[in-house]
This record gives sequence, structure tokens and C-alpha cells, in this order.
Amino acid sequence: MDLKPGLWQQQTLKLTMTQELSQAIALLQYSAQELAAFLEDKALENPLLKVENVNVKPMNPLIDRNRRKHQKSEKDWIEQIADKPFSLEEYLLSQLNIKNLTAEQMKVIRHLIKNIDENGYFTGSLSEIALKLHVELESIEDCLAIIQTLEPAGIGARDLQECLALQCYYKNPNNELAQTILSTYFIPFAEKKWKPIAKELGVSLKDLQDVFDEIQQLNPKPGALLHQERTTYIIPDAIIEQTSEGLTVRMFDESLPRIRFNEPYYQKFHKQNQQVSRFLQDKVQDYQWILKSIEQRKETLTKVVAKIVEKQPAFFQKGSQYLVPMTMKEIASELEIHESTVSRAVREKYVQTPIGTYPLKTFFTSTIQTSDDESTSSTLVKNEIGFLVAQENKEKPLSDQEMVELLKRQKGILVSRRTVAKYREQLGIPSSTKRKRFV
Repeated sequence: MDLKPGLWQQQTLKLTMTQELSQAIALLQYSAQELAAFLEDKALENPLLKVENVNVKPMNPLIDRNRRKHQKSEKDWIEQIADKPFSLEEYLLSQLNIKNLTAEQMKVIRHLIKNIDENGYFTGSLSEIALKLHVELESIEDCLAIIQTLEPAGIGARDLQECLALQCYYKNPNNELAQTILSTYFIPFAEKKWKPIAKELGVSLKDLQDVFDEIQQLNPKPGALLHQERTTYIIPDAIIEQTSEGLTVRMFDESLPRIRFNEPYYQKFHKQNQQVSRFLQDKVQDYQWILKSIEQRKETLTKVVAKIVEKQPAFFQKGSQYLVPMTMKEIASELEIHESTVSRAVREKYVQTPIGTYPLKTFFTSTIQTSDDESTSSTLVKNEIGFLVAQENKEKPLSDQEMVELLKRQKGILVSRRTVAKYREQLGIPSSTKRKRFV
């Protein structure tokens, strides 16, 4: 074995992750909002890059004043007042009869309300609050009991069991069976281990089924009724339209800010001295790379969307039930790009279609084999599982294995029991034992 040191020359090819390449990859996976924020940040550090928001237009006070005179909305001024919804604290405090409460009780109640989460549950520690406010623990518990008498029913509960018990009493105080079950047999009742419960209480399974149906009508998150989320609007990145010539694709980039080169700034300073000139040259290169990356992002996204339309024409023309199996690897292979590029291109992107607006990831589903050597999508299999559950005999619901056999016999779909169980859980459908009804 020759272990002598020596020098050798070797020629190799490898891909270097430059800053520009990293930036192009990042821009490809940016959503429209993220790209706009990125350009705004770049404009702050690059004086040669000017961002123009096409959605923001200058205001002419004289023209706008004359236009408003002729608008009907000017008369309906009360409709223009912004809606300010009540907070949970304000809503609960407004229900209290302050005359019957002491100053100390009001102080404790305010503190307790601040420990109620958005679902309406009390998440604090009564003993810690008693220690902090220098109040007896019994007084703290009494104040929490006062909060639990307020609406919506179940507010201020410490757990799900207490929440449902409060609502059940509020809705029907004479239903002693339901209250006994919730207070004593909560876990086995939820798991539908009803026969021992029926035997101990001396009631029928039909009685327990009636209690179960009543509890199903209760709200496990009472605080959510008061929580108003702001409406979020989705701006599609691409629009697919049905024309006389067929399906067409166009990119919707009107919402994106435009960038342009700040020529006056460059002409004014690029000849001042060598250091300033070098700085501006770097910023020119940075501007050109950003411009190139944005164009490359648009080109890649256009190719991916066009290929999706080519592979899924029935989906856009007939409906979501006609979605055929398609993977990112398949699209990447046909476009001669890497699979990770497709994944980045569809991330947080939406497309407006003739049947609604969908995330681009919706169109990528796994393949399920059928008995006639064809394939179907996992989405279609989930729809079939949901249909089987909806049509089943509720007194004897279908097991996962029975659904496997029905899918094979009726639809020719070949799936395993484990796959059916996974899709059933994704659809939020409980197991057959928990779907069983005692009518």
C-alpha cells in the first residue's frame, strides 16, 4: 500500500448555492403577500429599487369631494361606522348586577374573567389568584360560580365535563339522568361503554341514547360564540377560465407591487467616487437579480398551473368529484424540473377556477389502484367512504373491513383496512362502535 504524500489534479462539477440562487428559490415559494413584504424590505436597503403599489392611487380632493356629493352612501352615514364588537370581558361584565356585588367581588370577578380563554374555559389557578389578591379561596370559588351563571351557558368551566354539565342544567334542569351521567360516568359514557352504566342506573340503552343525542346538541366551546374573527380574503395567483377555445390560464399579478429602476438617483451619484460607484454597482446587480427572480417565479408558476389544467380538465369543467390522481413528481418529470421546485411553486398559492377558488396543493393526490388496472384519487376514495357512512344502518354501522369489501365490490377500489381507517379519521368520522345508535 502506497501511503506517500502527493499532489493530484481533479476536475469535478458541483452546484454552488450562491446568494442569488438562494434568493430565487425563496421568491418562488413566497405567496403574493410575502413577496410584496419582501420587495418593501428590499426597497429600504436598495436606493435604486423603487416599489410602486398599483392598488394605491393618489387622491384629488376636489374630484373626490364632488363625486361623494352624488353618492347615496353619503346619506346612509350610519352604515359607514366601523363595527366594534364587544370583547368577552365586556359582554360578561354587562350581565352582572353590580348593585348586589361588593367591590371585592367585582375585583375578583374581573381578575377571573381575564383568565378565560377564547373558547370560554377558565384556565387559571384559583389558589394562586386567592394568594395574589389576598382573598379567601372560598370567596374565589363563589365568584367563579357567579361567572358560570352568565351567558353563554358553560362559560367559565374548568374542563369539558363541567362545561357540558353547566349547559345541560341550564337547558333542562329536570333531566337528572343526564346530570348524573355527566358528573359520574363521563368517560365511559363518551366511549360508549353503555351496558354497565345502564345496569347500574337501571335504565335502558334507549334512555342513554336520548341523553347522548341531547348532549350532542351542546356547545363544547361556548366562548367561540363571542369570538369574531376578521374575514380573510384570498387573492388568487392564477385564474383559470372557460372560453370558447377551452380552458385558459392567466397569472393574476395585479395585486403585486411593481418595481422599477431609480435612474435619476443612479445618474446623480454613480460618478462621485470609487466607493459610491462600487456600492451602486452592487445595488444594480441586486436589482437585476430580483427582477430576474420575479420573472422566473412567474414563468415557473405559469408552467405548473398550465400543466395542472392539462392533467385535470374534468375537474374544472365538471366538478371536484372528477379529480384524477396526480403527484408533484409526475408534474416535475413532464416539466423537466425538480420535484422540490413544484412543491415551492404551489406553496401558499391559490387558483381561481370556474367552480371556485382552490389551493394549488388540492390538485395533488395519491393514487389508489382499482380492480380494472386503472387508478383513482384519494379524494374520490374519501368521498366514497363518506357516502357509505351516510347510507349505513346506524344500529349496525359498517366496520373498516366491511367498507374495504364494499369499496372493492361496488366501486372496484382496492384499499387496505388501515387506509380506510386513516381516511375515515381525516374526515372526522368516528369508529363503528362510536357511530352505533340504540334506537
